[in-house]
Amino acid sequence: MLVWPVRVQGDGSAEQVAAAIHGFNALEVGGKIPRPDLLIVARGGGSLEDLWSFNEEIVVRAAAESMIPLISAVGHETDITLIDFAADKRAPTPTAAAEMAVPVRAELLVEIGTFERRMMLCWQRGQESRRNELRAAARALPNAGDLLAIPRQRLDNAAATLPRALRANTHAHHRRFVEAGSGLTLRVLRAQIAHAAQRQIVCGERLKLSARALLRQRRDRFANLDLRLAASKSANAQAQRNAVTRDRERMLRLTERARRALATLLQRQQARVDASHKLLAALSYRSVLARGFALIRDEHGLALHAAASIDAGARLSIEFADGRVGVTADGTPTTPARAPQPAASKTAAPKRKAKIDQGSLF
Repeated sequence: MLVWPVRVQGDGSAEQVAAAIHGFNALEVGGKIPRPDLLIVARGGGSLEDLWSFNEEIVVRAAAESMIPLISAVGHETDITLIDFAADKRAPTPTAAAEMAVPVRAELLVEIGTFERRMMLCWQRGQESRRNELRAAARALPNAGDLLAIPRQRLDNAAATLPRALRANTHAHHRRFVEAGSGLTLRVLRAQIAHAAQRQIVCGERLKLSARALLRQRRDRFANLDLRLAASKSANAQAQRNAVTRDRERMLRLTERARRALATLLQRQQARVDASHKLLAALSYRSVLARGFALIRDEHGLALHAAASIDAGARLSIEFADGRVGVTADGTPTTPARAPQPAASKTAAPKRKAKIDQGSLF
């Protein structure tokens, strides 16, 4: 007995059961592992969800394709799965499947003896039935003399009429031979030969005339076709010249339109470039440097926005409108003194617009 343990519920159980059935069928007869004579797919009872793996298509197909007889013993007597319908036999329980697979030898001998007696009785009844049918058919058939009486009579009549029929047939063929021979004299043959020669001459003349007429007709037809071909070639050449002229004029018009369109496009692009250049010049910090300001950078090239971020001895780079100058910071930053504010007079001075702090550009 060989046991192939598999999962009988949960994920992957259906694939393992199908693989076990295919694996047993793949064993070779007389190989290292003996091929079983019977397969039993069994498990204990459970809920419908626990037995659902035996309802999967892969398990049912594996049971149907098994070349080894298979007994399905899944669950108890009330549990029914799809593998029960694909198996060769269904057992209500795994114990019943084992009893089916290994029956009692005495019971098998008794069952075989019963089958043997029943088979012998059936064979005897069949033979007796066929014997009775044969006797009934024999009684219904006529005897041999009655069957051959009519054919024997027809044979006697045919034998009596055969000599007269042969003589009549001989006379008829002789008469036809005499009639045909009377028309085959030498003078008739010469006349037929002369008539055939005359017909041959006439047919030859008619063939020559027909060939000349056909040749003349073909020559005239080819001449007409030549004239039509020449006219067609001339018309086609003129049409092609006209088409070339029209295409040349259309190409010149399109070329002029393309040149004007290209010039307009270049003018628009040049105007956009000039506007972009002016906007770039207006937004560039170099225009601020040109008005007398300077840009201070640290040693890494980053712009500095406050004096507090400069340490003593730091290397700085000051960029003017006409170039750069390297300097070294020599002290701590100082706050410039504010100019004294004039006393407010009683006479209100004209209000000035407040200066808006635009912040640093850097």
